[in-house]
Amino acid sequence: MSLLLKTLSLARSQCARTVASQGPRSLSTLSSRPATKPFRSLLFAVGVGVTAVALSQTVHLDADTSPDDTVVDPATSIAFPKTLTVPAKTAIPPLSLVGLGVRTVSFIGLKVYSVGFYADLQNPNLHVPKDMNPEEKVRYIIQNTACVIRIVPTRSTGFTHLRDAFMRALQARLALAKKEGSMTEQEEHAISGPMRKLRSIFPNSPLAKHTPFDIFLSSPVPGQPRALVFRDMGSIEDNWVATEFVLHYFEGEGPSPPLKATVLENLKEFSK
Repeated sequence: MSLLLKTLSLARSQCARTVASQGPRSLSTLSSRPATKPFRSLLFAVGVGVTAVALSQTVHLDADTSPDDTVVDPATSIAFPKTLTVPAKTAIPPLSLVGLGVRTVSFIGLKVYSVGFYADLQNPNLHVPKDMNPEEKVRYIIQNTACVIRIVPTRSTGFTHLRDAFMRALQARLALAKKEGSMTEQEEHAISGPMRKLRSIFPNSPLAKHTPFDIFLSSPVPGQPRALVFRDMGSIEDNWVATEFVLHYFEGEGPSPPLKATVLENLKEFSK
């Protein structure tokens, strides 16, 4: 275990030196030069399939992309690749960009980050009839296949700010589940550990402007909890926490109404 921790520590130090030497990087749009490379060497700790991605394994989320291979958020000019590839010990097919949008806060509409939603739409276990409404389709997709939430900040921010927002969202969903009677006291007790772990894995460090931050939701595997994997940090292995985290982006207005709107629009004609 000590060797594993040393390897993870060394990888994080190398990432930090890379960011320090290169400084903030702007992302290109479809109308200008090709998209710059986001953080491509990512460490994931996840239970996908049998053992999934090991702590010490380097994961490349996407390769160089040309303008034709990206979609640009019109509100921020941040480009998102149309597909993401997540190599792992258990093969994960390329994930498709389903939609994207901007997250704004405060009465002046401050743009905080662009967020994209990816999913494995080629999963043979998906059965999505065309007449299912888009809200049901996105819920069904999240519950039944691998997904990624990609966050790209428009300005430098802190991981603790993201953590606090994530915790508030999950706590709100927990309160709603208790109110509706869909969660028992025993189930609430069972998720207390994963919730504490989620709070603890975020470092007190900055997330640089235009640096992609990816959150991976593993595909369901019978007899195993789903994993919610935070790039370079670790994973939370709990069905409720993992699934509800991604679902909260599409409940009500969600953190980004434009994200929800584009995802629902793009799923209108989708069937499988």
